[in-house]
Amino acid sequence: MKGRPTLFENTELVSKAQQIFWEKGYTATSLNDLLTATGVGSGSFYNSFKGGKKEVFSAAIQQRREAFNDFRKILERSEFPLALIKDFFRSIAKANQTDHFRGCIIANTVVEMTFIDDELEADAIRILKDVEQMFVNAIEREKEFGHLQNPLSSQALGRYLITFWCGLNTLRRIYPDEKVLAAQVEMQLDIIG
Repeated sequence: MKGRPTLFENTELVSKAQQIFWEKGYTATSLNDLLTATGVGSGSFYNSFKGGKKEVFSAAIQQRREAFNDFRKILERSEFPLALIKDFFRSIAKANQTDHFRGCIIANTVVEMTFIDDELEADAIRILKDVEQMFVNAIEREKEFGHLQNPLSSQALGRYLITFWCGLNTLRRIYPDEKVLAAQVEMQLDIIG
């Protein structure tokens, strides 16, 4: 008889659940969707996530936060962090159609949870603000290194990039075409310098 899933197994379950949440959103994802995606029975699911769907969704968006934190660490070690940020945005244009239609799970959550779940909305907002601060810090370092001469404040440019990020994740659903998206990405990145 198998006991309670280990933390590693929970991480795998959350990763699998994250994919279905990313495709369908929180509200449209049913317990059956989660059980099918994770491959576990309802008893094991509730044993792992006593808070049910909301707990696993919260864990899923926290996994995305960790991915952003990993990128932040790379930026902090780089002499040219803005180049890495620009490459990140350029890579979005090259994504496949499925990724274009999914957009960003965190930005999606902010929109979906407004007026539905204040706690999940606040969690997603905190993550986007952390990403914004990651951009601000990278821009500040570029200015300190003398690589960036843009007269706008690092805060304004960081906020611009998070605005661009959220807008791009809508635009890629409207125009899931690499050439269209690549042209838009370059135009927006030119504003930074």
